[in-house]
Amino acid sequence: MVEKAAFDAIIIGAGHNGLACAAYLASAGLSVKVFERRHVIGGAAVTEEFHPGFKNSVCSYTVSLLNPKVIRELELERHGLEIVARPYANFLPLPDGNYLRYRNDLDEMRAAISPYSERDADRLGDYFEVIEETADILRALALETPPNPGGGVKDILKTLRMGRRLRKAGPRALENFAKLMTMSVGDYLDGWFESDPLKGMLGFDGIVGNLVSPYHPGSAYVLIHHAIGEINGQKGAWGHAIGGMGAISEAIARSGRAKGVEIETEAPVAELLVEGGKTRGVKLADGREVTARITAANVNPKLLFLKLVPADALEPEVKRRMENWRCRSGSFRMNVALGELPDFTCLPGTNLQEHHMSGIYLCPSLGYMERAYDDAKGGDYSKEPAVDMLISSTVDASLAPEGRHVASLFCQHFHPELSDGRSWIDVKEAAVDTIIETVNRYAPNFRSSIIAVQSLSPLDLEREFGLTGGDIFHGCLDLDQIFSLRPMMGHADYRMPLKNLYLCGSGAHPGGGVTGLPGRNAAREIIKDFRRRRV
Repeated sequence: MVEKAAFDAIIIGAGHNGLACAAYLASAGLSVKVFERRHVIGGAAVTEEFHPGFKNSVCSYTVSLLNPKVIRELELERHGLEIVARPYANFLPLPDGNYLRYRNDLDEMRAAISPYSERDADRLGDYFEVIEETADILRALALETPPNPGGGVKDILKTLRMGRRLRKAGPRALENFAKLMTMSVGDYLDGWFESDPLKGMLGFDGIVGNLVSPYHPGSAYVLIHHAIGEINGQKGAWGHAIGGMGAISEAIARSGRAKGVEIETEAPVAELLVEGGKTRGVKLADGREVTARITAANVNPKLLFLKLVPADALEPEVKRRMENWRCRSGSFRMNVALGELPDFTCLPGTNLQEHHMSGIYLCPSLGYMERAYDDAKGGDYSKEPAVDMLISSTVDASLAPEGRHVASLFCQHFHPELSDGRSWIDVKEAAVDTIIETVNRYAPNFRSSIIAVQSLSPLDLEREFGLTGGDIFHGCLDLDQIFSLRPMMGHADYRMPLKNLYLCGSGAHPGGGVTGLPGRNAAREIIKDFRRRRV
């Protein structure tokens, strides 16, 4: 007698992609169960109180990449999601006491950059036009299932359709698409601009979550990966989810629950149940076995195949690929409770000002970021890290007591594997002090204004949030780990080598960031397989 599965689908991990996959599957009439290891849903898109009265987005900290189709199709606004654009775009204090600051307005950007280079100010419009053309190509590709090389007629036709779209984009767009997919962000920006502050501001997006030099080939792709988002219809803008990034996960969960999705927290999965090359569910850490017709994993593919899939069910070639799957973000996250706003030397005052509501970048040049990488590349961390700071309470008063503030600090470069036998347990406090001192050089009251600190080293990100190697993208966004090669050739269509096993997290196309698209795209392929009776 064939055992009847308890659910149509089990989702491993209640991060935002797992929740999105579950909600889409439930919309198609499937019964879905989500198991989450932590006590709270959201994965890396989560809001938690880290000091009495102070809460913040713990890991991911700003929103732009969440796809508008996901927002619309899952009715996230109806389920409580509110996203606001940053009132001001970017602020870059400089070591010499000057600064670069502008809103998301081309004329204002030109005026801000003119003192550093009239030539750069004149070229800005053309630069953003090219970036937007390339981002439009990637926006379309992000919504699609990549073709599997050698996968058959349907994959050949899919490749031809994508080729036609690229051809229609025109020669200039194709040339810049090729450049942004292959060049270093440093070489790309050097080809456009001459002023260090502008290149430092723009170049940060090429090294964020990317443990490489800004002159590493392929780092320009990470820049364009961060340019494909939008906020409330404004392409390329960045903003804030009221209540923090956890509000995104909560809205997706409410959408799923309204359709019948069951979510269980504090329920870590110990291993997949596999029989005859097919998954049939999961075994939980408490010993329970729960069966399902399909299993979709919202975890790093390295974690999935080397920890959760039984070793005797793993083909040698899959094992080899996953052992070589590169995961190293080089990121260190801090959330800080502040008694007052930073008093920047270049723009004095602790009263709320425009620059406090901006993205605050401490990376004055590409050379600065190159030195940060040089410090870290041998198994260490930067002594002058590149820092992106957001004072989220300036746009969302719900995060801190009145008159107080919370700040997110996203810092590069911090190697996940330290040299000389050192552990992040041993050096974490020294790294925290280095970050604080870096900010303090630009805002001398920063250290004294700190009430509490929540710090997450690469090791903490791995242990607490399942980010192998501290990798925020579930795998480096290198050319051999994106699109049809993500997570491995022949399985870029979300269907994994074990039958009835799917990947729905950031380790699948289109990669990392709070987009919801790996979950959405995987659900589309799962629903197709159910309708074709392939499950």
